[in-house]
Amino acid sequence: MDRVFRALADPTRRRLLDSLRARNGQTLGELCVGLDMARQSVSKHMAILESAALVATLRRGRSKLHYLNAASINDIAERWINRYDQARINALTDLKRALEESAVTTEFVYVTYIRTTPQQLWQALTDPAFTRRWWQSTAIESAWTAGSPMTWDHHGVAIAHPDQLVLESDPPWRLSFTWHTFTPEWAVAIGFDAGLRATVAAEPRSKATFDLEQEGELVKLTVTHGDLVEGGTIQRLISTGWPRVLSDLKTLLETGDTLPV
Repeated sequence: MDRVFRALADPTRRRLLDSLRARNGQTLGELCVGLDMARQSVSKHMAILESAALVATLRRGRSKLHYLNAASINDIAERWINRYDQARINALTDLKRALEESAVTTEFVYVTYIRTTPQQLWQALTDPAFTRRWWQSTAIESAWTAGSPMTWDHHGVAIAHPDQLVLESDPPWRLSFTWHTFTPEWAVAIGFDAGLRATVAAEPRSKATFDLEQEGELVKLTVTHGDLVEGGTIQRLISTGWPRVLSDLKTLLETGDTLPV
Protein backbone atom coordinates (compact mmCIF):
# COMPACT_ATOMS: atom_id res chain seq x y z
CA MET A 1 0.00 0.00 0.00
CA ASP A 2 2.87 2.38 0.75
CA ARG A 3 4.12 1.96 -2.82
CA VAL A 4 0.73 2.99 -4.17
CA PHE A 5 0.58 6.20 -2.14
CA ARG A 6 4.20 7.09 -2.97
CA ALA A 7 3.55 6.50 -6.66
CA LEU A 8 0.42 8.69 -6.65
CA ALA A 9 2.19 11.50 -4.79
CA ASP A 10 4.12 12.59 -7.89
CA PRO A 11 2.24 14.87 -10.36
CA THR A 12 4.10 13.46 -13.38
CA ARG A 13 3.01 9.95 -12.52
CA ARG A 14 -0.57 11.12 -12.05
CA ARG A 15 -0.34 12.74 -15.49
CA LEU A 16 0.87 9.47 -16.99
CA LEU A 17 -2.10 7.69 -15.42
CA ASP A 18 -4.37 10.35 -16.90
CA SER A 19 -2.84 9.65 -20.30
CA LEU A 20 -3.66 5.96 -19.93
CA ARG A 21 -7.18 6.86 -18.80
CA ALA A 22 -7.63 8.67 -22.09
CA ARG A 23 -6.09 5.86 -24.17
CA ASN A 24 -5.08 2.57 -22.63
CA GLY A 25 -2.40 0.27 -24.02
CA GLN A 26 0.25 2.85 -24.99
CA THR A 27 3.94 2.32 -25.70
CA LEU A 28 6.60 4.27 -23.81
CA GLY A 29 7.15 6.46 -26.86
CA GLU A 30 3.48 7.36 -27.01
CA LEU A 31 3.44 8.20 -23.30
CA CYS A 32 6.39 10.56 -23.81
CA VAL A 33 4.46 12.74 -26.26
CA GLY A 34 3.60 16.09 -24.69
CA LEU A 35 5.97 15.62 -21.73
CA ASP A 36 8.97 17.93 -21.45
CA MET A 37 11.03 15.07 -20.11
CA ALA A 38 13.65 12.63 -21.35
CA ARG A 39 12.47 9.16 -22.36
CA GLN A 40 14.65 7.64 -19.63
CA SER A 41 12.93 9.76 -16.97
CA VAL A 42 9.49 8.72 -18.21
CA SER A 43 10.65 5.09 -18.15
CA LYS A 44 11.66 5.47 -14.48
CA HIS A 45 8.25 6.93 -13.59
CA MET A 46 6.49 4.05 -15.39
CA ALA A 47 8.67 1.54 -13.53
CA ILE A 48 7.51 3.04 -10.22
CA LEU A 49 3.86 2.84 -11.32
CA GLU A 50 4.35 -0.76 -12.41
CA SER A 51 6.10 -1.62 -9.13
CA ALA A 52 3.07 -0.22 -7.29
CA ALA A 53 0.82 -2.37 -9.53
CA LEU A 54 -0.98 0.75 -10.78
CA VAL A 55 0.18 -0.06 -14.31
CA ALA A 56 0.41 -3.45 -16.01
CA THR A 57 2.46 -4.20 -19.12
CA LEU A 58 2.07 -6.70 -21.93
CA ARG A 59 4.30 -7.57 -24.86
CA ARG A 60 2.77 -7.34 -28.34
CA GLY A 61 5.48 -8.44 -30.74
CA ARG A 62 8.38 -6.05 -30.23
CA SER A 63 6.24 -3.45 -28.44
CA LYS A 64 5.66 -3.11 -24.70
CA LEU A 65 2.16 -1.80 -23.99
CA HIS A 66 1.10 -0.12 -20.74
CA TYR A 67 -2.34 -0.50 -19.17
CA LEU A 68 -4.08 0.91 -16.13
CA ASN A 69 -4.47 -1.64 -13.34
CA ALA A 70 -7.50 -0.83 -11.19
CA ALA A 71 -6.94 -3.84 -8.93
CA SER A 72 -4.58 -1.95 -6.60
CA ILE A 73 -7.04 0.88 -6.05
CA ASN A 74 -9.79 -1.66 -5.50
CA ASP A 75 -7.68 -3.42 -2.85
CA ILE A 76 -7.28 -0.15 -0.96
CA ALA A 77 -10.95 0.71 -1.24
CA GLU A 78 -12.25 -2.68 -0.12
CA ARG A 79 -9.56 -4.14 2.16
CA TRP A 80 -7.95 -1.17 3.91
CA ILE A 81 -9.96 2.01 3.44
CA ASN A 82 -11.46 2.10 6.95
CA ARG A 83 -8.14 3.42 8.30
CA TYR A 84 -8.69 6.70 6.46
CA ASP A 85 -11.06 9.61 6.90
CA GLN A 86 -13.95 10.40 4.55
CA ALA A 87 -11.97 12.85 2.43
CA ARG A 88 -9.45 10.19 1.53
CA ILE A 89 -12.25 7.70 0.94
CA ASN A 90 -13.86 10.07 -1.55
CA ALA A 91 -10.54 10.71 -3.31
CA LEU A 92 -9.78 7.01 -3.69
CA THR A 93 -13.32 6.23 -4.81
CA ASP A 94 -13.06 8.90 -7.52
CA LEU A 95 -9.71 7.53 -8.67
CA LYS A 96 -10.96 3.94 -8.68
CA ARG A 97 -13.99 4.97 -10.75
CA ALA A 98 -11.80 6.91 -13.16
CA LEU A 99 -9.44 3.99 -13.66
CA GLU A 100 -12.24 1.49 -14.20
CA GLU A 101 -14.63 3.51 -16.32
CA SER A 102 -12.70 6.11 -18.30
CA ALA A 103 -10.08 4.12 -20.17
CA VAL A 104 -10.59 3.69 -23.91
CA THR A 105 -9.45 0.20 -24.88
CA THR A 106 -10.50 -3.11 -26.43
CA GLU A 107 -8.92 -5.10 -23.62
CA PHE A 108 -8.58 -4.80 -19.87
CA VAL A 109 -5.47 -5.82 -17.96
CA TYR A 110 -5.40 -6.34 -14.19
CA VAL A 111 -2.44 -7.34 -12.05
CA THR A 112 -2.55 -8.54 -8.46
CA TYR A 113 0.00 -10.21 -6.18
CA ILE A 114 -1.19 -13.13 -4.05
CA ARG A 115 0.65 -14.85 -1.20
CA THR A 116 0.17 -18.40 -2.43
CA THR A 117 1.76 -20.94 -4.79
CA PRO A 118 1.18 -21.25 -8.55
CA GLN A 119 -0.34 -24.69 -7.97
CA GLN A 120 -2.82 -23.42 -5.38
CA LEU A 121 -3.77 -20.46 -7.56
CA TRP A 122 -4.26 -22.74 -10.56
CA GLN A 123 -6.58 -24.91 -8.46
CA ALA A 124 -8.54 -21.81 -7.41
CA LEU A 125 -8.94 -20.85 -11.09
CA THR A 126 -10.07 -24.28 -12.30
CA ASP A 127 -11.77 -26.10 -9.41
CA PRO A 128 -15.55 -25.39 -9.49
CA ALA A 129 -15.72 -25.59 -5.69
CA PHE A 130 -13.19 -22.75 -5.50
CA THR A 131 -14.55 -20.56 -8.30
CA ARG A 132 -18.04 -20.71 -6.82
CA ARG A 133 -16.66 -19.03 -3.68
CA TRP A 134 -14.71 -16.15 -5.22
CA TRP A 135 -16.33 -15.66 -8.62
CA GLN A 136 -19.81 -14.50 -7.63
CA SER A 137 -21.44 -17.95 -7.53
CA THR A 138 -19.84 -19.08 -10.81
CA ALA A 139 -18.60 -22.65 -11.27
CA ILE A 140 -16.92 -23.85 -14.47
CA GLU A 141 -16.63 -27.50 -15.51
CA SER A 142 -13.95 -28.43 -18.06
CA ALA A 143 -11.14 -30.88 -18.73
CA TRP A 144 -8.92 -27.77 -18.88
CA THR A 145 -6.99 -28.79 -21.98
CA ALA A 146 -6.78 -26.71 -25.15
CA GLY A 147 -9.96 -27.18 -27.19
CA SER A 148 -11.97 -28.58 -24.28
CA PRO A 149 -15.58 -27.35 -23.94
CA MET A 150 -16.61 -25.42 -20.84
CA THR A 151 -19.90 -25.49 -18.98
CA TRP A 152 -20.53 -22.41 -16.86
CA ASP A 153 -22.89 -22.60 -13.89
CA HIS A 154 -23.59 -18.92 -13.30
CA HIS A 155 -26.04 -17.97 -10.56
CA GLY A 156 -27.64 -21.42 -10.81
CA VAL A 157 -28.00 -21.38 -14.60
CA ALA A 158 -25.99 -23.91 -16.64
CA ILE A 159 -24.56 -22.37 -19.81
CA ALA A 160 -23.11 -24.53 -22.58
CA HIS A 161 -22.19 -23.58 -26.16
CA PRO A 162 -19.84 -25.03 -28.83
CA ASP A 163 -17.83 -21.79 -28.81
CA GLN A 164 -17.22 -21.86 -25.02
CA LEU A 165 -13.75 -23.37 -25.19
CA VAL A 166 -10.41 -23.53 -23.43
CA LEU A 167 -8.00 -21.77 -25.81
CA GLU A 168 -4.71 -22.34 -23.97
CA SER A 169 -3.77 -24.42 -20.94
CA ASP A 170 -0.27 -24.63 -19.49
CA PRO A 171 -0.64 -25.58 -15.79
CA PRO A 172 0.12 -23.79 -13.57
CA TRP A 173 1.32 -20.82 -15.63
CA ARG A 174 -1.20 -19.83 -18.29
CA LEU A 175 -4.90 -20.32 -18.93
CA SER A 176 -7.05 -18.74 -21.62
CA PHE A 177 -10.69 -19.33 -22.54
CA THR A 178 -13.61 -17.78 -24.35
CA TRP A 179 -16.27 -15.89 -22.41
CA HIS A 180 -19.63 -17.44 -21.65
CA THR A 181 -22.75 -17.18 -23.83
CA PHE A 182 -25.40 -14.65 -22.79
CA THR A 183 -28.50 -16.85 -22.72
CA PRO A 184 -32.03 -15.67 -21.86
CA GLU A 185 -31.98 -17.88 -18.74
CA TRP A 186 -28.73 -16.25 -17.60
CA ALA A 187 -30.22 -12.78 -18.10
CA VAL A 188 -33.23 -13.63 -15.93
CA ALA A 189 -31.02 -15.08 -13.19
CA ILE A 190 -28.93 -11.90 -12.82
CA GLY A 191 -31.72 -9.41 -13.48
CA PHE A 192 -30.99 -8.25 -17.05
CA ASP A 193 -33.99 -7.22 -19.09
CA ALA A 194 -34.44 -8.52 -22.64
CA GLY A 195 -33.04 -5.35 -24.18
CA LEU A 196 -29.80 -5.41 -22.21
CA ARG A 197 -29.38 -9.14 -22.82
CA ALA A 198 -29.80 -8.58 -26.56
CA THR A 199 -27.21 -5.80 -26.47
CA VAL A 200 -24.48 -7.91 -24.86
CA ALA A 201 -25.41 -10.96 -26.94
CA ALA A 202 -24.89 -8.94 -30.13
CA GLU A 203 -21.28 -8.13 -29.22
CA PRO A 204 -18.54 -10.55 -30.37
CA ARG A 205 -17.36 -13.23 -27.96
CA SER A 206 -14.48 -12.02 -25.81
CA LYS A 207 -11.80 -14.03 -24.02
CA ALA A 208 -10.06 -14.07 -20.64
CA THR A 209 -6.41 -14.98 -20.10
CA PHE A 210 -4.65 -15.67 -16.79
CA ASP A 211 -0.84 -15.50 -16.58
CA LEU A 212 0.88 -16.67 -13.38
CA GLU A 213 4.47 -15.77 -12.41
CA GLN A 214 6.33 -16.76 -9.26
CA GLU A 215 7.86 -13.76 -7.49
CA GLY A 216 9.44 -14.93 -4.24
CA GLU A 217 6.67 -15.86 -1.79
CA LEU A 218 4.07 -14.22 -4.03
CA VAL A 219 2.43 -15.12 -7.31
CA LYS A 220 1.89 -12.31 -9.80
CA LEU A 221 -1.46 -12.85 -11.50
CA THR A 222 -2.13 -10.92 -14.71
CA VAL A 223 -5.68 -11.12 -16.03
CA THR A 224 -6.28 -9.91 -19.58
CA HIS A 225 -9.84 -9.66 -20.90
CA GLY A 226 -9.57 -9.03 -24.63
CA ASP A 227 -11.48 -8.96 -27.91
CA LEU A 228 -13.89 -6.37 -26.49
CA VAL A 229 -15.87 -3.79 -28.40
CA GLU A 230 -14.44 -0.36 -27.63
CA GLY A 231 -16.98 1.47 -25.50
CA GLY A 232 -19.26 -1.57 -25.55
CA THR A 233 -21.60 -2.81 -22.84
CA ILE A 234 -19.53 -5.88 -21.96
CA GLN A 235 -16.48 -3.67 -21.55
CA ARG A 236 -18.38 -1.50 -19.09
CA LEU A 237 -19.70 -4.47 -17.13
CA ILE A 238 -16.39 -6.29 -16.72
CA SER A 239 -14.53 -3.08 -15.81
CA THR A 240 -16.37 -3.03 -12.49
CA GLY A 241 -16.63 -6.81 -12.10
CA TRP A 242 -13.01 -7.93 -12.40
CA PRO A 243 -11.53 -5.81 -9.57
CA ARG A 244 -14.11 -7.17 -7.15
CA VAL A 245 -13.73 -10.85 -8.02
CA LEU A 246 -9.93 -10.64 -8.09
CA SER A 247 -9.99 -9.04 -4.65
CA ASP A 248 -12.14 -11.95 -3.44
CA LEU A 249 -9.74 -14.45 -5.03
CA LYS A 250 -6.77 -12.87 -3.27
CA THR A 251 -8.60 -12.73 0.07
CA LEU A 252 -9.76 -16.34 -0.22
CA LEU A 253 -6.27 -17.69 -0.88
CA GLU A 254 -4.60 -15.56 1.79
CA THR A 255 -7.19 -15.79 4.58
CA GLY A 256 -9.45 -18.74 3.73
CA ASP A 257 -12.52 -16.52 3.29
CA THR A 258 -13.88 -13.94 0.88
CA LEU A 259 -14.83 -10.33 1.48
CA PRO A 260 -18.32 -9.60 2.85
CA VAL A 261 -20.88 -8.79 0.17
